[in-house]
Amino acid sequence: QVQLVESGGGLVQPGGSLRLSCAASESISSFSEMGWYRQAPGQQRELVAVVTSGGSTNYADSVKGRFTIFRDTANNTMYLQMNNLKPEDTAVYHCNARRWRSMWYLYWGQGTQVTVSR
Repeated sequence: QVQLVESGGGLVQPGGSLRLSCAASESISSFSEMGWYRQAPGQQRELVAVVTSGGSTNYADSVKGRFTIFRDTANNTMYLQMNNLKPEDTAVYHCNARRWRSMWYLYWGQGTQVTVSR
């Protein structure tokens, strides 16, 4: 069973930065796509950013120009660099991975809390 473990969340002031990590229990090269999703209290989970095995990226409009998603295949870790954080970025951030093995398999991490506040 694939395990995804997020870290790097915390409390930061508006305008600050955080880097989230998502460590996988096996090679991330096997995943066709990995991504970050977030869920604020009372809100639905929403896509933040995704990266494909080919390196293509896609971002939610609300984070474009501020967040960067990237992978380190040597360490089986995916990252989300978050700059110029805003209070509305406050949420639990989950990493996600999917791959095809005769059918699609989807994996989720347990989440890490990001709070942007003075």
